[in-house]
Amino acid sequence: MGNARNFAFWIVLFLLILALFNLFSNGQSSMASSQVNYSDFVAAVDSGEVTKATIDGENVRYVTTDGTVYSTVVPGDASLTDTLIAKGVSVEAERQQQSSFMGLLSLLLPVIILIGFWFFMMNRMQGGGRGGAMGFGKSRAKLLTEREGRVTFDDVAGIDEAKDELQEIVEFLRNPQKFSRLGGKIPKGALLVGPPGTGKTLLARAIAGEAGVPFFTISGSDFVEMFVGVGASRVRDMFEQAKKNAPCIVFIDEIDAVGRHRGAGYGGGNDEREQTLNQLLVEMDGFEANEGVIIVAATNRKDVLDPALLRPGRFDRQVTVPNPDIKGREKILGVHSRKIPLGPDVDLRIIARGTPGFSGADLANLVNEAALMAARVGRRFVTMEDFEQAKDKVMMGAERRSMVLTDEQKEHTAYHEAGHAIVGLTLPKCDPVYKATIIPRGGALGMVVSLPEMDRLNWHKDQCEQQLAMTMAGKAAEILKWGEDEVSNGPAGDIMQASQLARAMVMRWGMSDKVGNIDYAEAAEGYSGNTAGFSVSAHTKELIEEEVRRFVQDGYARAKQILEEKKDEWERLAQGLLEYETLTGDEIKRVMAGEPPHVDEDDDGTPAQEEAEVSVAAIPKTKPRKKPKGGLEPEPTA
Repeated sequence: MGNARNFAFWIVLFLLILALFNLFSNGQSSMASSQVNYSDFVAAVDSGEVTKATIDGENVRYVTTDGTVYSTVVPGDASLTDTLIAKGVSVEAERQQQSSFMGLLSLLLPVIILIGFWFFMMNRMQGGGRGGAMGFGKSRAKLLTEREGRVTFDDVAGIDEAKDELQEIVEFLRNPQKFSRLGGKIPKGALLVGPPGTGKTLLARAIAGEAGVPFFTISGSDFVEMFVGVGASRVRDMFEQAKKNAPCIVFIDEIDAVGRHRGAGYGGGNDEREQTLNQLLVEMDGFEANEGVIIVAATNRKDVLDPALLRPGRFDRQVTVPNPDIKGREKILGVHSRKIPLGPDVDLRIIARGTPGFSGADLANLVNEAALMAARVGRRFVTMEDFEQAKDKVMMGAERRSMVLTDEQKEHTAYHEAGHAIVGLTLPKCDPVYKATIIPRGGALGMVVSLPEMDRLNWHKDQCEQQLAMTMAGKAAEILKWGEDEVSNGPAGDIMQASQLARAMVMRWGMSDKVGNIDYAEAAEGYSGNTAGFSVSAHTKELIEEEVRRFVQDGYARAKQILEEKKDEWERLAQGLLEYETLTGDEIKRVMAGEPPHVDEDDDGTPAQEEAEVSVAAIPKTKPRKKPKGGLEPEPTA
């Protein structure tokens, strides 16, 4: 229907343009002739100057002997035709019907144009196009139909508990009698809560692929407009569409854009966002029942949502979508690497173990970067080396080898990073050092990356204190090497991280005996729920700052003491970084012990460490293997 209306409109517009062109052409032809009096025309005929005349009703156009065209109006009682013929003038006549039609069209043309414009605007206002200028009160929810690229629960990994919660909703839509026979009611809403990149939107697409029912998707920001009442109108229109297609699912992404606390901002009850939220609350659980319409929403800011939106009856279920653990990361890597040819040395479990804290989006980016690196060097499959380089790029940033650094700057960076590594390897509660580099990456001239052996779920006080020591080891190293006056601004990032950790220990985690078990974080932020935050006394503020300073200073003193005790290992590691630029955890330990970072290979290309694992029976007796100096042969390490 809408296409037919548009087609008819363009046809009418074309005819109007054609009529205007004809009228303009006729006007041009009439303007090309000079208007004269009838007496002058008679005189010209009598003198024989007229060679041709065209009669159009009372209008006459004639041509003189010199080729000039004139026009005049003939009185009604004049016998013009006989006179012209008697003088030998060529006479032509035009049809009166065409002239009257064009005259009538010229009179009605402005009216036709106004009627056509009015018809076009009414068509747009009545919903001829939801995205039109007058269709801003209509819902922008899109009906998702994925015939190609359909996502199901098989494509979602690492968040099994969230899948189970939503799988039950899908089963309810498919077979409601299974639950209703025991008196169960279909959930009215499910709220997906989790950090960015954990797969909330992917879960919603999987619901659409599994449910087999209409699935409407819309963003929370699509409701809010500058016009008051437009958001509420869109909410009403969205639920009207959903009711027509029930049973169905409506997915609202980033619902915090419209569902924030009421009364927390400016504008009071007339605020457009608050009106939109009020309408959403009424539609979800008001006097009118919305049977068969399930609302699924996603947000990573549950703390800012209005309490009325979170109560049972609106969002009955709140599904947490966290960052995956090691098993979940391995499954996610398996999903994203299905279409990528992997080399025989690729072990997804090792990659998952080395990526703690990665979200599903981070892991997808990691797999993609590894594939791009393999394609860049012309490999036919992705190897473990590509994954390691991709992991370094994602975690530390791209290498900036083109950056020009002086020898002095490189030396400062080497001793700084060596200090971090030495203290991190010395303190048992610090995470194992994964890699140290003095190659500029991202915004840093160098860095030491440490990875936990398993997913960390909580922090202990001794772990925090040792982490502070490792963080402040960079500044301690610079001061030990060059003195107080030569310290650079390189430790700025370390000081910021140490201050954040120490403030959390004092103000949130209750790890300071002097401050006590009181949460001062909200007081410092100046906001608590939807009321203004309470202030603390000057004595308490001073006490908090003293404790934060004490934790940081104790960590600095501890790092300085360790570097003084292990000065030789620190020097060897700094020189090793200057020579090799990047060292892994095992290579760092060998350099600290005074050994070369890389294992030497024998003539046959087999590393000495691997060759040491060969059984003694397999070694020919005529050529016994040489043992290293110092006596006993070292045992192979795992």
